[in-house]
Amino acid sequence: MPTIKNYNIKTKKYFIRQSVLSFLTLCFSSFIINAQNCPNNIDFEKGDFSGWTCYTGSVAAVGNANVISLYSSGGPAPDQHTMYSAAINGSLTDYYGGFPVMCPNGSRYSVKLGNNSAGAQAEGLSYEFTIPSDRNTYSLIYHYAVVFQDPNHLPFQQPRLELEIMNVTDNELITCSSFTFFPNGSPLPGFFMSPHSDSVAVWCKNWSAVTINLNGKAGKTIRLFFKTADCTFVRHFGYAYVDVNSECSSEFVGATYCPDDTAVNVTAPYGYQGYTWYNSTFTQVLGTQQTINFNPPPPPGTTIAVELVPFNGYGCLDTLYALMLDTLKLKANAGPDVISCNKNPVLIGAIPEPSVNYYWSPVTGLSNPGIANPGANPDVTTTYILTSQSSGGGCLTTDTVVVKASIIDSSMQLKGKSLFCINSGDSAVLEVQPTNSIQWIRNGSSVSGANQYIYKVTQSGGYYAALSNSDGCSINTRTENIVIESPRQGISYPIEYAVINLPFELQARTFGISILWNPSTYLNNPAIPNPLFTASEELDQLYSIDIKTAAGCLTVDIQLVKVIKEVKVYVPTAFTPNNDGLNDYLKPTMLGIKELNYFRIYHRGGQLVYDMKSNQSGWDGKIGGVVQTTGVFVWIFQGIGWDKQVHTQKGTVVIIR
Repeated sequence: MPTIKNYNIKTKKYFIRQSVLSFLTLCFSSFIINAQNCPNNIDFEKGDFSGWTCYTGSVAAVGNANVISLYSSGGPAPDQHTMYSAAINGSLTDYYGGFPVMCPNGSRYSVKLGNNSAGAQAEGLSYEFTIPSDRNTYSLIYHYAVVFQDPNHLPFQQPRLELEIMNVTDNELITCSSFTFFPNGSPLPGFFMSPHSDSVAVWCKNWSAVTINLNGKAGKTIRLFFKTADCTFVRHFGYAYVDVNSECSSEFVGATYCPDDTAVNVTAPYGYQGYTWYNSTFTQVLGTQQTINFNPPPPPGTTIAVELVPFNGYGCLDTLYALMLDTLKLKANAGPDVISCNKNPVLIGAIPEPSVNYYWSPVTGLSNPGIANPGANPDVTTTYILTSQSSGGGCLTTDTVVVKASIIDSSMQLKGKSLFCINSGDSAVLEVQPTNSIQWIRNGSSVSGANQYIYKVTQSGGYYAALSNSDGCSINTRTENIVIESPRQGISYPIEYAVINLPFELQARTFGISILWNPSTYLNNPAIPNPLFTASEELDQLYSIDIKTAAGCLTVDIQLVKVIKEVKVYVPTAFTPNNDGLNDYLKPTMLGIKELNYFRIYHRGGQLVYDMKSNQSGWDGKIGGVVQTTGVFVWIFQGIGWDKQVHTQKGTVVIIR
């Protein structure tokens, strides 16, 4: 079996320069000699956060120090700990860096840590596990990719990423694998500028790797802690995508190969800046790429070594060894039979094994027939055949899986009208196709007892049906907005006074879509809200006004028009402002006046005590809020009549107490 040796261990801490942290992606590879099992859900393959502790908090500049304060959130916080699925988000790339949000290790799930909203937010994820007591040779490899925006802050004010690997048992920070990144002035080696920099430069770094050498730490508890924080000025943000590799075996893919392989590709851990392959005596360089090819395979028992150079000092120089053995056996795993609901993709297959080729048949309904775990959403129930084979041509094996296509017809029909008057005899009936379970919803709440495929609507609201079938699939119909209107109460308008032979504009209420004045006598247009009334003699004319709404509701209002010989203004000679509800306010009664210019009241000494310039309630007999005793006051009125003349009148009024 392979063994590990670590050379030239260096303790380094690097402060990342030039920019605000706007994106971080982390991905881990866990390798244990003699193929120990991975810690439970360290790879998120349960599709949840079990085993992980989620944190939220804030960041602040305290003195000249950056302080991140985190508290357990009791589970994933919305928009701060977000689970991504390869079946749904497999093609999604980061907006700034252009690299995939899913860790490129073939896993089913990755996690987004943080968001792109500033506000001095901080987020964290931690995982603790104990190395088996009999494993003194043990290592982890985590991967990261970062994107920085450049806000030009002081170092302790900058947003940041902290990667903290801790030996909890001995309270010892594993410094060779722990880093703090923050912007501080210039572009970093290995970074490139994002095409979405806009007015602020954004620097991106693609996936890189760091080895956590845990040799000699059998029985120790290890904690992985990853933190992101905004800038302390609450203007710039940071977020992360986190994943862990599910392959917990040797450091080398291909070190164990099939007996019938005709070639072998041996792959070193992903994400280092440089690779140099050697024979076991270091007397010959075999290659300088991440993957080295042997054709034909070397004899079983051959030992090879590779020197790993991390990016720009982010990690320690390592040399790893592997023993080449022809003992590999493969077993195709198409996964359990599953149901695809309403054409939603479901994952089939299993987590990919390194250096294995996958072929699915038929290809219809598959997101990618050439990977281990594609998304499947066939139109009809389909049996898929998976063929797995070593990249060297050996270990051919097959398996099958059935994907049941379960489709619920989510169409909904409206019979009747979506808008009608309650007393019109119209109705609204909604109908869906019969299925196992139906629940009608009104304005977001279930309608009690409404479980049939036909539903008669009796209240206004937004309606849809929640449908499910015996396969456990569910779907909602579209929403239909129903308005059932009740007619408004008719009213009588105040009496209007028109002058003989002068056009006078009437005004009805305007809540309907059609209107009709009855009779049409003396009106220029009886089908508008504001017709002109013109009469050549003194008379009283009573109108009924039919107002109809879009729903068909009819309201009938009443308007009486009195025709007078000339424009007149009446002002009482006395009033009693004693709050008895009778004659408490003084205001003019205007006959034939189109527009009031003013109605002013003066004290006998000439002091202006009231000025009405619109249709207000009138004077209440107070000056500056002080009740006036019995006395005489002078008023003056000015307005424009329907005869287009300015009418001015004066008079006196007595307050009676």
